[in-house]
Parts: sequence; structure tokens; C-alpha cells
Amino acid sequence: MQQEITPASKPSLKPKTLNQANAKGFNLHVNDKWYALAFLGPSVLILGVFVFYPMLRTLYLSLFLTNNVGRPTVFIGLKNYVNLLTSSAYQASLQATAVYVIGVVAFTLILGLLLAQMAVRKLAGIQWFRTIFSATMGVSVSVAAIFWLFIFSPSIGLFDQIGTLLHLPLVQWLTTPGPAMIAVIISTVWMNLGFTFLILFGALQMVPQPLYEAAAIEGASPSYQFFHVTLPMISPTLFFTSTVTLIGAFKSFGLIDLMTAGGPNNATNLMVYQVYRDAFLNGNYGLASAESVILAVIIALFTLLQFKFLEKRVTY
Repeated sequence: MQQEITPASKPSLKPKTLNQANAKGFNLHVNDKWYALAFLGPSVLILGVFVFYPMLRTLYLSLFLTNNVGRPTVFIGLKNYVNLLTSSAYQASLQATAVYVIGVVAFTLILGLLLAQMAVRKLAGIQWFRTIFSATMGVSVSVAAIFWLFIFSPSIGLFDQIGTLLHLPLVQWLTTPGPAMIAVIISTVWMNLGFTFLILFGALQMVPQPLYEAAAIEGASPSYQFFHVTLPMISPTLFFTSTVTLIGAFKSFGLIDLMTAGGPNNATNLMVYQVYRDAFLNGNYGLASAESVILAVIIALFTLLQFKFLEKRVTY
């Protein structure tokens, strides 16, 4: 006779609770927190010493007058910020920084994309051009500055030599405000071009070829394919490179220091170079700290604006 299975004798079909699953599959021990501390501790310590403490210290010093060794002496609140924002010299530095950043970001992205578009084609000897286009990644700032100083030199510079041969008027590149800004923008774009080219070249190689084949079958022109196929497909990489280039342009220092030292007539005196001048040349650490805070706020603001407005156009 078949035995009847009562509800009490049926196997339980209730799912295991989270605690039971953790008890069997994810055993957590009291000592695990020490392993986490061992792995995270060095990173947290390094960030605390070299990032978070300098940030808080800079914010603290910006509220004080300091002596020539950087120790706070008199609390003045926001007076450093008020003096800066009402100073014509600092406003000129803000304008120079805006011109420099716009020029560097625009030309770096445009030239990097054009070079990457050229290098992605399968042509004979294209490997040599790919190597040449990315070669600036291995050049240090000091070497690049010396190279461009010879290019823009008023006596032996390549540009002026070419101008002499063509009977063109000579340009005092590094001693005239306008040409000096153009010179440092060209130098910075040349320095950044290798990294931008390499990143965009990798993105272009990942674009599926069937998309181009389908567009060609539909009769789409090369320009239409570029704007409606290529750019949407590499938009995440473009967004990344534009953000990195923007932040790097705000922090440019080496080429400015070695080529123009902020001159002539403070025409290339960017915000970060003004921080260096006030802190290490003039000994005014309180004012330099306020300038650093303003620079950090501006960089954060522009980065947030990029994420708010440009990220909407990114195709993932």
C-alpha cells in the first residue's frame, strides 16, 4: 500500500535565508577586518599624507596671512580670495588661462583625431607613421622645451629662418605677448598629441567594419560616415580624452616655466604658474593657497559641466 505523504513530511521548499547562505558560502570571520586593513591601509595612508592632508592644509592656509616660511600668523578669513578676485593682475591670469586651455584642448583633440583617422588606414609603411605620431609620449618636458626654444628662437629659430628665406616679416615669438601664447599652445599640443593619438587610434580600431560597409551600401559619403558612424562609436573615448586634456591644460607648468617664465608682460602667466610665483618666489603662501583653492574649484566646475552636458552625447 502506497504511503501517503502528509504536508508535514514534504521536504521544505523555503529558500535559505541570507544568513544561512552566508554561513555556508561566505564565511565572514572577525579577523577579516585585519586583512582588509592590511590591503587598504597603505593606500589610505599614502592618500592621506600626500593628497588629503595637503588639501586641508592649503584650505587652512588660505584663511591666514603667513610668514616667509609658510606658517600662519594672522587670521583674515576670506580676504585673500577677495583681494585676488578684485585684482586686475589675477583677472589677466584668468583670461590667459582660459585662452590657453581652450587652445590646447581644441587643437589636441582635433589633430589627434585627424592623425588617428589617417593612421587607421591600411597603407604601405603606415606603421612608421603610427610610431612617429605617438613618439612625443617618450619626450620629457625639459627636452621638449629646449626643442621648441630652438624652433622659436629669434636668431637661430627654424620659423624665423624660413621667414627670412621667404622674405616674410620676422615674428618675435617669445618676446611678444600674442605670439608667446601661440608658441606655448603649440608646444603643449605637440607634447599631448602622442597620448591623444594613441587613445583615439585604439578606439577607431574597435569600430565594427560592417557599420561602414552598410553605410557604403546605402550610399553614405565618407564625411557622413565620419560624423554619423565614427564619432558616435568613439564618443566615450573622446569624452575621456577631452576630460583628461582639460585637466592637464589647467595644470600645465613645465613648458611655461622653461620657455617664457610667465612672460612677456605676464601674457603667459597662467593660474598654476601664479601659484608658483606667489608661494616659492614671493613667499606669500596664504595668497598662493587661496589661488590653489580657486584653481581646484574651477577644474572641478569644468569637469562637472563636461559630465553634465557632454556625457549626454556619449553613445555607450
